[in-house]
Amino acid sequence: MKIYLYLLKHGPCELRDVQRGLEFSSASLASYHLGKLLEAGLAGQDEYGRYYAVKEASERILEGYSKIGPAVVPQLFFFSLFFTILVIFFSAATWSGLDFVPYLIGVSFAMVVVLWFETIRLWRRLTI
Repeated sequence: MKIYLYLLKHGPCELRDVQRGLEFSSASLASYHLGKLLEAGLAGQDEYGRYYAVKEASERILEGYSKIGPAVVPQLFFFSLFFTILVIFFSAATWSGLDFVPYLIGVSFAMVVVLWFETIRLWRRLTI
């Protein structure tokens, strides 16, 4: 997945570019993984021997993620961030003496935990 994302971000690359860019220990390791991507139809090779990501596969590979410019983030990141801000606001409002419903804070905390769990799970899938 890292190689696919690297090719998607950097465009057509030579074998050594992928090796150096992803800090692989050897070119043969990069070649092995690029070969697997070629077999799966997720990457191609042009007439100059450079490897490129097959764009049609990006929807399948990036399911559950959003691409914002060069960055790829889990889709739940935005909801996690939104609910985190809400919980901080309600917690501060309650501690400052305003009478907000305490169970709203409990539900919000539960929602934050669930959303961050799913976000981190997707992020790990991206980086493994």
